[in-house]
Amino acid sequence: MDFLQGRSVETMVAVAVAVVAVAVGGALLLRRSKRPKGCLDPENFKKFKLVEKTQISHNVAKFRFALPTPTSVLGLPIGQHISCRGQDATGEEVIKPYTPTTLDSDLGNFQLVIKMYPQGRMSHHFREMKVGDYMSVKGPKGSFQVPSRTSESFRNAGWWIWHYSDVPSCKGNSREP
Repeated sequence: MDFLQGRSVETMVAVAVAVVAVAVGGALLLRRSKRPKGCLDPENFKKFKLVEKTQISHNVAKFRFALPTPTSVLGLPIGQHISCRGQDATGEEVIKPYTPTTLDSDLGNFQLVIKMYPQGRMSHHFREMKVGDYMSVKGPKGSFQVPSRTSESFRNAGWWIWHYSDVPSCKGNSREP
């Protein structure tokens, strides 16, 4: 510790702050590099196995699809959707966009909550699906990009959505039981 002898307190504080900044930056970089790659392909359909089908109401069901491994993530950014491919009652191919109800923090699977209409072309495909069947999916799709949480634009966008979606008036009209 001889190198610290004769140094001013300000210099030692500056060195300590620099060391901490480098350590934190390195940890964040390491954490970002360990983020798993998503399973989606924006150009080609990939098949995902239906592992659970739960009827929620007479025309709504939750479909849970397995990802390739238990630690896989779908890789769908917030504000994006996927395209699902199936067949209607006549056997014709149908492709429709859907937004999963799961996030990338949900590992190993993704879920879709689907309302099935009597004459819906893709509704027929979902109604006929059984556990063990496969769904062809590609994505991410969509032009809406959510900026990073740390940016000023995200806070501005959040305020804009809150203010113009009429959430404040809904919140004011709600009553706690």
